[in-house]
Amino acid sequence: MWQVLYIASSKEEAEEILFIMEREGFLIEIDDIGANNYQIKVPASEAEEAYTCLHENF
Repeated sequence: MWQVLYIASSKEEAEEILFIMEREGFLIEIDDIGANNYQIKVPASEAEEAYTCLHENF
């Protein structure tokens, strides 16, 4: 099951987050939810660690 980690407000922001999180070893899924917004999702089992990592690096 996937957990929404962040909602990016542009494709560029989503791609930057994807790069950071993959570099740190996280499995990431991005969904276009319309209106130029993108859901950044991680496996639920990694959500807490991924959230901490995102906020330390972004």
